[in-house]
Amino acid sequence: QVQLVESGGGSVQAGGSLKLSCTTSGLIFSVNDMGWYRQVPGKQRELVAMISSGGTTNYADSVKGRFTISRDNTKKMVYLQMNSLRPEDTAVYYCYRKYREYDSWGQGTQVTVSS
Repeated sequence: QVQLVESGGGSVQAGGSLKLSCTTSGLIFSVNDMGWYRQVPGKQRELVAMISSGGTTNYADSVKGRFTISRDNTKKMVYLQMNSLRPEDTAVYYCYRKYREYDSWGQGTQVTVSS
């Protein structure tokens, strides 16, 4: 059974930083593309960043230059370093994995940025 568990969310003032972590189990981590999505109430879940099994990254335009996604295949973890946080980054952040037609989501972690 695949499990993704996020941690590291919290409350921070604008301009601050947070680092999210996603611990995984029940999967062959190295072959999975991994990502972070976020969602605010009443809006669709949106992609924040992805990192492929080969290490290629892509980011939403709104976070480019501020957020960095990384992965540790030995620890089976994926991270999201978030710097220069803005109030509009406030959302529930979800860890995501995809391998071929299979995908899974974590339960989410709240990030709140105050002005």
